[in-house]
Amino acid sequence: MRSLVAGNWKMNGFKAESLELASDLAGRARSGAVCDVLVCPPSTMLSDVGAVISGSGIMLGGQDCHALESGAHTGDVSPVMLADLGCSHAIVGHSERRANHGESDAVVTEKAAAAHKAGLTAIICLGENAAERVEGRAKEIVTLQLHGSLPEGASAANTVIAYEPVWAIGTGNTATPQDVTEIHDHLRGELIRAFGDDGNAVRLLYGGSVNAGNASELLAVDNVNGALVGGASLKPDDFWAIVESGRPD
Repeated sequence: MRSLVAGNWKMNGFKAESLELASDLAGRARSGAVCDVLVCPPSTMLSDVGAVISGSGIMLGGQDCHALESGAHTGDVSPVMLADLGCSHAIVGHSERRANHGESDAVVTEKAAAAHKAGLTAIICLGENAAERVEGRAKEIVTLQLHGSLPEGASAANTVIAYEPVWAIGTGNTATPQDVTEIHDHLRGELIRAFGDDGNAVRLLYGGSVNAGNASELLAVDNVNGALVGGASLKPDDFWAIVESGRPD
């Protein structure tokens, strides 16, 4: 399965530096990328970054979306707005949204369904926190999140699952290949339960302190079909090293 490497820029980047980063990546992509590449800048930069990467093969995504198309929702961005700006993907259910904004699985389901309706691929994030891992509940937590966050109509064509253990996000602590194998193999089994044979075609990304130094090892793990990259996606050399660790098919 062809890998997808997605860069989540989070709440980082003013105009000049964001366009410089986008231009650098676009130049590399025009020379060829071994896998699919996606960047998710802040909503303030979606239009400008989209213009810079146009024609490079790099896809554009939103970091979140509202469940409704329009309305009195100050500060929110709807999935149709993302699509109108040229986005192909939207991240939903990131642990920072779940923790900082109290988003439940039900909210994530609604957002993923709205993304699908707008023609976007939903990247649904899952992951246990440190206490849950210590308690031996990692599989239980991601199973509940997976089945609780998948909307009706989800498929390999419109959905990507990203496993991001909360204890590894931005901490420098990375899950071992054995940790990743255990969870990704489990999630693959759950996807097959949910979708039948189509579950084998759903991309499973790993995220959580992925960097240029560990990407090759992590992306070589069975049932890891790419990466959702945070801090390293802001450094073009590091991000592109991760891209080059991806699988072409």
